[in-house]
Amino acid sequence: MTNTPVDDLDVSLQAVGDVVARIRSDQWQGATPCSAWSVRDVTNHLALGSRLFAGLLTGRPGYPLDPGYADALGDDPAGAYRAYAADVVIAFRRPGALEQVVEAPVGAIPGIAAVQLRTVEDLVHGWDLAVATGQRVDYPDDIVERALAFTHEQLAGVDSGDDGPFAPPQPHRDDAAPIDRLVALLGRRPRS
Repeated sequence: MTNTPVDDLDVSLQAVGDVVARIRSDQWQGATPCSAWSVRDVTNHLALGSRLFAGLLTGRPGYPLDPGYADALGDDPAGAYRAYAADVVIAFRRPGALEQVVEAPVGAIPGIAAVQLRTVEDLVHGWDLAVATGQRVDYPDDIVERALAFTHEQLAGVDSGDDGPFAPPQPHRDDAAPIDRLVALLGRRPRS
């Protein structure tokens, strides 16, 4: 069976949802590899991202992705994360969604690029959450390899310096797991 980009997103969101469900109450304000954001901030950012793209794909106004702008988690962060994740997958599965052009925070992009962008975002920030809370996140290597290929292609002309959207790529072992190579590419220090 061939996985579609929406299937990759769905599997990634489910894996991150499992990490979010295991976050203990004393960990929500803990630090993450995203130095400006706590565990709750990163989780909120991901929920806001799913809410944003579900809205963009269905003609509803977008919402800022800054976790300081709105709280999408309420009293049930794990439940809220999963609900927004389900909404965005449903939106991307709509006929024509992958061909639709959406006005994303990075500019106007086709739905196929948006779904891949969401997958990368959740893979990397899910890793952030796992590291911050002492967990392991299990992503299928083939999904992460496709996310890596997309990221390499998209970052080819993007400055990763002080003014760029990402920290400079970090070193990693040549035989590092795909997720470690992805997070290193986007400026994080892999665990292995």
